[in-house]
Amino acid sequence: MAAVPGRALHYVFKIGDRAKNAFFFRSILGMKVLRHEEFKEGCDAECNGPYDNRWSKTMVGYGPESSHFVIELTYNYGVTSYEMGNDFGGVTIHSTEILPRAAQHSYPIDKTEGGSLLTSPDGYKFLVIDQAAPTADADPVQSVELHVSNLAASRQYWEQLLRMQPLAENKQSVRLSYGGKQASLQLTQILDPINRAKAYGRIAFAVPSATQPPLYEAVKAAGGTILKSLITLETPGKATVSVLILADPDGHEICFVDEEGFSQLSQVEPDGEQRLDKYIAKDPFQKT
Repeated sequence: MAAVPGRALHYVFKIGDRAKNAFFFRSILGMKVLRHEEFKEGCDAECNGPYDNRWSKTMVGYGPESSHFVIELTYNYGVTSYEMGNDFGGVTIHSTEILPRAAQHSYPIDKTEGGSLLTSPDGYKFLVIDQAAPTADADPVQSVELHVSNLAASRQYWEQLLRMQPLAENKQSVRLSYGGKQASLQLTQILDPINRAKAYGRIAFAVPSATQPPLYEAVKAAGGTILKSLITLETPGKATVSVLILADPDGHEICFVDEEGFSQLSQVEPDGEQRLDKYIAKDPFQKT
């Protein structure tokens, strides 16, 4: 299969308290609400996990989804917490503004090798490098780390089958990308068996629609795990997208969405922040 012209989009976090997370991502990390969507029933692609209930999706980041790697906050009404596994390593952010904000709000900061570690209300790790992004137009989100049980097998899957390009490597990890200034994916081998538990997430990439069928066929021929085979997803009042959902050797979920539909679907909503706050205020399951 030829090279895949992919673009890293976002990582999905399941969250248990929207108010606490809204404070962390906005007031501590300094991200903006890019769009907020409410759904009355579960997603056909299990975007909100294996739950068939009312849920919401909030996209937050440092700039438009067309040029930045963002975080998808998935909230299932009535679910207040999720068991955390060891599958997710963390997000690395370059910023000189986060640590002063955290100190101002007395938010816990743990010093660690290479930077400072902040933990979201649900336990997701963010490694903050206290320096500006490499260039003025660079995304502060530099990389996303996933833990794997066999680095050689995982590298073969992501590099040979999904056609990501290696950027750097050592005995324990490899960093990969589809190119350009987009955030990279770091795969790090750990000794313990991978446990995705209940809080498991999903990483998403955009690709031209014409590359989705060949990618599907390549994964199928290789005996890879296909969770959803090129299904269409509708968002009321927005563009319809085609998605292919895969799982790597350790079960990490991977979404490939068509670039054409996603570029329309992911337009920034001027009232996204206000809509999030409105639904937090009227949430019957949480009063914080």
